[in-house]
Amino acid sequence: MIVRAEAERLALKVPTEPYYAGRWGVTRGVGTFDVVDPVTERRLMTVQAAGPAEVDSAVSFARSALDDGAWGRTDGATRGRLLNRVADLLEERSEEFAALESLDVGKPGFEPRAIDLPQSVRTFRHFAGWADKVEGRSIPTSGYMGRPTVSYTVREPVGVVAAITPWNSPTMIAAWKIAPALAAGCAVILKPPEEAPLTSLLLASLIEEAGFPPGAFSVLPGQGSVTGQLLIDHPGVDKISFTGSPETGYKVAVAAAKGFRRITLELGGKSPQIVFADAGLDAAAEGVAVGIFANQGEVCAAGSRILVARAVYDEVVERLVTRARGVQLGDPFDEGTTMGALINARQLERVSRYIEAGVADGARCVVGGGRPGRPGYFVEPTLFADATNSMTIAREEIFGPVGTIIPFDSEEEAIAIANDCDYALSATLWTSDVGRAHRVARGVKAGAVAVNGWSPLDPSLPWGGSKLSGQGRELGWAGIEANTEEKTVTIVL
Repeated sequence: MIVRAEAERLALKVPTEPYYAGRWGVTRGVGTFDVVDPVTERRLMTVQAAGPAEVDSAVSFARSALDDGAWGRTDGATRGRLLNRVADLLEERSEEFAALESLDVGKPGFEPRAIDLPQSVRTFRHFAGWADKVEGRSIPTSGYMGRPTVSYTVREPVGVVAAITPWNSPTMIAAWKIAPALAAGCAVILKPPEEAPLTSLLLASLIEEAGFPPGAFSVLPGQGSVTGQLLIDHPGVDKISFTGSPETGYKVAVAAAKGFRRITLELGGKSPQIVFADAGLDAAAEGVAVGIFANQGEVCAAGSRILVARAVYDEVVERLVTRARGVQLGDPFDEGTTMGALINARQLERVSRYIEAGVADGARCVVGGGRPGRPGYFVEPTLFADATNSMTIAREEIFGPVGTIIPFDSEEEAIAIANDCDYALSATLWTSDVGRAHRVARGVKAGAVAVNGWSPLDPSLPWGGSKLSGQGRELGWAGIEANTEEKTVTIVL
């Protein structure tokens, strides 16, 4: 396992300029920005931001690569081989990526090694397998003016895809967007998060090494308000895939609407974890704790609303408090650390305000609520009991390790509370009753429901939500559909 000092040296070797048209560099740029370690609060590196010239060039080269360049002429089998090569390279260097993810984001070392990197590798491999299997359909019709016809459809790449990723899991979510788009034959321009761009820049090196032709893939680091805005406003972009806040997602949707361009939006959640009285309480408590405390709670699908049957309410609260107290805050590179730091001072302030709001609204803080006496953007794992679904901490996405525990008396009430929410991304159910599992899974409004486990991720399963959680799906066959257009061809015989 790479130690902190080695990770910091590795960060200094990561490219610090935009990558587009098969080369690294800037034409004019719009200045630089610093990448800060959330644990030490020190500057890790300075990155050159992409500006109008770089965005224009990246889009232009992407379009040329598709329309009359090598990428547009690359068949599915070759695309698959290239994606498998990326997966191989990523797997070979997964320890470096995991270390950079801990350094950049602040998450404990076991998380990227157990989740982010394996999922990223599997995603590239999964879509490598799809690349030569993007098929159309043959559709029988009644003919044309008395003459027989042959009608069929083909799926073609949607075009130039702008992929904008968040800072909580930058490698994995980048893979979710890049792999299906490249498998479908699109050209991809990635705008990584300015708070955590390291692994995205390193990934560009791997894609270049894998042999993708110039223009097929670009990385444009920069501020969302500048580089991101330039990218979503560019008329040469055919589709925008964005993961982030609903507020920014709205801006993306408005920009895309100007050209009636395609979008995929994953905008967060306020996911319920429902514990029924017949659940195995130890397993449920362990799973619920993972669901709210993993990655410091900075997870779109974080199970921040914990709904517990009143008959076992006190027992579950006690078990959850025990697990929260067992969380070890610390440096991601220290052995034994199970929770790292929040991404930046702004996020720390946001989470702290929500903790204050929970107390002010009358919820009972049963554990946590404070900060450890050390540098870094740390906050203690926090649980509020005796809460109601109308409280601010139960309505708004906190994006931190703060859980709100709400009692319920019946299956119907649990479903009603779960659905009384502006988000609909995921849900987790804990029960030993198979019939109840199916009934509640059907009744809860969510893009993904897990039973007796927390939101398992797999590249073969579609992922996304509705309401303020966004629209469209990533991964699985849905990821191919999201990056292709269906064309109908009819031949009159």
